[in-house]
Amino acid sequence: MNPKMNPNKTWRLVAERLEGETNPRRRHVLELVLAHMKCEAQADIEGVVATLSDKPRYVIWSDPDDPVASPHGSKDAIRGFYNRTIVQTGAHRLEFDCDRVIVDDDAVFTEGVMRMAYPGQTLVAMGIEVEDPDSYYLAQSRMGIVWPVDLDDPEARLTGEEVYSGGSPFDGIADRPISLEDIAPLELAGV
Repeated sequence: MNPKMNPNKTWRLVAERLEGETNPRRRHVLELVLAHMKCEAQADIEGVVATLSDKPRYVIWSDPDDPVASPHGSKDAIRGFYNRTIVQTGAHRLEFDCDRVIVDDDAVFTEGVMRMAYPGQTLVAMGIEVEDPDSYYLAQSRMGIVWPVDLDDPEARLTGEEVYSGGSPFDGIADRPISLEDIAPLELAGV
């Protein structure tokens, strides 16, 4: 099978960067991002929340004032965000094909193309017309994510994600149908 989408690309470059890192603090931060990415791919909300400090903050910079897209203040707010945007929508099948990973002691930056398989029914509920509501369609956009560390957190966990994206991932989505058979299975060794 030659998949059209491979979720395992999401953490490939982060894992490679971790493998070559010798600084303990930077290894720790990369390990948190790696765990966070793998939990997202499984729709494991509690696993995602475990990587976060007690004062999490997500910011989607295209709409930073949207309380759904940019939750903050508590782990329950983040749980609600993942439940509404990933679990309930059925859009947990994602591929973040990173081509850049930068790390320092207080943050990781990842950049690449984000692709998410959305159920047609979800798109219809969002007001997006698709040919077959029972099929899946690919949302995609160029994305950069800053993964800051909460400097007040004694365990140096992540604050969350600050997301920058180029264009709407839904532009042209109706022209990008995908079958679930075209999505590579998860390879989660070490999780």
